[in-house]
Amino acid sequence: MEGITYKTSGVDIDEGDRFVSLIKPLVRQTFRNEVLTDIGSFNALFSLDVKKYRDPVLVSGTDGVGTKLNIAFMTGVHNTIGIDLVAMCVNDILTSGAEPLFFLDYFATGRFDPEKASKVIEGIVEGCKQAGCSLVGGETAEMPGFYKDGEYDLSGFAVGVAERGRIIEGSGIREGDILIGLSSSGLHSNGYSLARKVLFEHRKMDVSDYIPELGMTLGQELLRPTTIYVRAFNALKDIIDIKGMVHITGGGISGNLPRIFPDNICAVVRKGSWPVPVIFRLVEEMGHVPEHDMWRTFNMGIGYVIIVPEGQSGDAISILKRSGFDPYIIGNLSKGEKEVRYEHAQASL
Repeated sequence: MEGITYKTSGVDIDEGDRFVSLIKPLVRQTFRNEVLTDIGSFNALFSLDVKKYRDPVLVSGTDGVGTKLNIAFMTGVHNTIGIDLVAMCVNDILTSGAEPLFFLDYFATGRFDPEKASKVIEGIVEGCKQAGCSLVGGETAEMPGFYKDGEYDLSGFAVGVAERGRIIEGSGIREGDILIGLSSSGLHSNGYSLARKVLFEHRKMDVSDYIPELGMTLGQELLRPTTIYVRAFNALKDIIDIKGMVHITGGGISGNLPRIFPDNICAVVRKGSWPVPVIFRLVEEMGHVPEHDMWRTFNMGIGYVIIVPEGQSGDAISILKRSGFDPYIIGNLSKGEKEVRYEHAQASL
């Protein structure tokens, strides 16, 4: 009788080694000067430039991409989901005014496919390039019988640095400050359980269906990568007095904005002051989703909010436009209970 090996039990070490050799050239493209180790070490060494900061504070965050992974499985497109992974982490640490330094990923699957995994890493590399951080390492776990064939799971971990005296945490927010919303690329990486329920289970649609209103297939729309907002902050940080920043993720504008408000401050958000992407209307109409649920689930076209003094809002808008973003004045702050109140307004920049 031939003995049982690790390979026959479902784990192929040789394929894992081949994967590392495939991704090394990609990953090295993200290395900042502070990276001291190559891929394949037991750990990653990163030399913090302490001369650049008077009092550096490390800022960390971790996240995943949720059930958006199912869209990658359904379409067979795996080279963009990694951008989402980086975006969900770096956009979070960015809200404190942190410069993203390095990123690590966790990739787990039932049967390892180096080519497919390499595609995922391509997206992570692209996300790190957009964020200006280094992909310094990660974990690849082959777990036979734990995941469905062809599926995988992802988690990401980002570390950044902020000057202690310039950390942005919302304490300076005051009545009259202006909410500047930066447009999202679509659903980003939140609300996919609801979107999938409506589009695939209720309406029996397929990712290959061409949607004229979208100008692309449903799968292409749902795989639009999450926007990374690092460049927007970098363009403003030395010119504009940024009072607070909010990453609009699960919970939408309603659930995320108040997280940084001082007591007795509320947001007045004007619906109609920015264009809501078509995909949100399709989900709402096709699923007869209550409007309240839409606004508590999705970003509704605003992926990031920057709070600035009223007198600087015009300059901030101009700078953001020159930096390639689509900014909108979506409301202001007022006295009241710590919440978001919605009003209706005509679309305007």
